[in-house]
Amino acid sequence: MTVAEIGNKVAAYQIAYVTVTGGEPLAQPGCLPLLVRLCDDGYRVSLETSGALDISGVDHRVVKVMDLKTPGSGEVDRNRYGNIDHLRSQDQVKFVICDERDYQWSKDQVQRYELAKRCGVLFSPMEDTLPAAWLAEWILRDRLPVRFQIQLHKYLWGNVIGR
Repeated sequence: MTVAEIGNKVAAYQIAYVTVTGGEPLAQPGCLPLLVRLCDDGYRVSLETSGALDISGVDHRVVKVMDLKTPGSGEVDRNRYGNIDHLRSQDQVKFVICDERDYQWSKDQVQRYELAKRCGVLFSPMEDTLPAAWLAEWILRDRLPVRFQIQLHKYLWGNVIGR
């Protein structure tokens, strides 16, 4: 689909908010022009990105929700820490936490990069490996300046590719 076709399809829904996500949107050559088009069309736009690709070219009107991959994900080496410099107060960094080791690592990243002063911080439990209540208790115990979040798509549709 072209950017124009996507814009027309979105318009048919008569909505105010659009999230661009799925796989890694920034790996698609049309992603940046699509984000601009959606903003120009008056939508509130967010981008969910793995954080492995450069976010510096993302339109300033877009809310960026960027992952920092934890050691338990097996993708920690893909984190592009330079992206942190491009985050603003409207943006968010998301950690999907697999276990207590990931939790400690995530706490360290929040402190090291002063993420809570820079943008919103989300801690989300990995559905299959960490009970949500445990993560919530750790956050409360440590009085972390983060928001607890579940991976809602997994509760709604299961862990299904393409939903």
